[in-house]
Amino acid sequence: MVPIAFCVVLVTATIAFAWPGQAQNTTPPAAQGQATAPGYGGAARGAARGGASRGMQPDPEHPVLTIGSPFPDFSLPGVDGKTHTLSEFSGAKIIAVVFESNHCPVSIAYETRIKQIYEDYKNKGVQLIAINPNNPTSVALGELGYTDTTDDMDDMKIRTKLRHIEWPYLYDGDTQATASKFGAIATPHIFIFDQNRKLQYQGRIDDSTAIANVKSQDARNAIDALLAGKPVPEPITPAFGCSTKWLSKSKGVKEEMVKISAEPVKLTTASVDDIKKLRANATDKTIVLNFWSTKCKECMDKFIDYENTYRMYRRRKFDMITISTDKPSEQATVTDFLQQQHASGTNLQLDSGDTRALQEAVGAKWKTNEPFVMVIAPNGQIVYQKAGKSDILDVRRNVLATIPNDGQWYGVQEYWTAVLHGE
Repeated sequence: MVPIAFCVVLVTATIAFAWPGQAQNTTPPAAQGQATAPGYGGAARGAARGGASRGMQPDPEHPVLTIGSPFPDFSLPGVDGKTHTLSEFSGAKIIAVVFESNHCPVSIAYETRIKQIYEDYKNKGVQLIAINPNNPTSVALGELGYTDTTDDMDDMKIRTKLRHIEWPYLYDGDTQATASKFGAIATPHIFIFDQNRKLQYQGRIDDSTAIANVKSQDARNAIDALLAGKPVPEPITPAFGCSTKWLSKSKGVKEEMVKISAEPVKLTTASVDDIKKLRANATDKTIVLNFWSTKCKECMDKFIDYENTYRMYRRRKFDMITISTDKPSEQATVTDFLQQQHASGTNLQLDSGDTRALQEAVGAKWKTNEPFVMVIAPNGQIVYQKAGKSDILDVRRNVLATIPNDGQWYGVQEYWTAVLHGE
């Protein structure tokens, strides 16, 4: 796996620095390899510039578990199809519970380090348990700019297989009862319990999303101290990452959909030469060309997947263009379908029925009554193309592997490139 380091505030400060309401080291880690993208704001911006961050206070409804508290009991479904409880881990000397998620770029940034903690300590009596506290209905599309999936159980299974997760990965999104007992502020947020199942450490995994800038291995220090029978040197540190998406605060998702529904939908006619220029991609963006037709059932069934992909990544250096191959005389039918889909991006329709010239312009052949998609990097290189049925996750991963790294963030492309290579 390729280690990565990046942090972003998405939509309304979904990523911020969470500060448990207990005495602790209050030096924000954001100055070390973290920044904000143009057009994004929120609590992390000051910290990203090296200044003080207001951070995120614990939700009053979900106070953070205090040091010395007993391990909250739980019964949660896992990606393995089984229900897991605390009692099954009775043989462990130490239990480390890390709240993480599929969608959060900070959580993704820590995947390699979480895996290394598992590998380094699994034979020393340390049990690692991962819990996803988020319900996908509480995560807006605009918060999915660095991921290929949502936070539901099916997608957790996909991520588990993709990233070779061997430790229990549990889902708490339906009720969030366990996350509430812990007071999990963010993903990631780690809690470490001793052999008596009393909490001895909670907070961050280490002090920087940028591995090269890590100066304090806080979670490892806590585990090492407990294994040696010593007190944890610093039992509380500030957790930082993406805020836990509490079901009670999901209003933003509904508001996002209202705004999407209100966005204007336009259809523009385009010549073969226009589309040839799009294929060359002289921009600094990764683009997706989605060729479709109202006579293609598969095209219409999967159209929403592409629209959601556009909504996920459109705040980044990305664009998606839908290109209808229907005849110009069928413009009204095409427009009606686009309006039903709230397709507010760039929608084109070939201004002639010359589909052979269209295929020559993009350098590919396909049946115009079937789907055809191309992912084109900023240098004009086609990194993915598929006629017929395609997997939207393949499309998204190729997009994520080619969108230029944002601002001061680095490692995003490298992470997804590693995924494509099966690493």
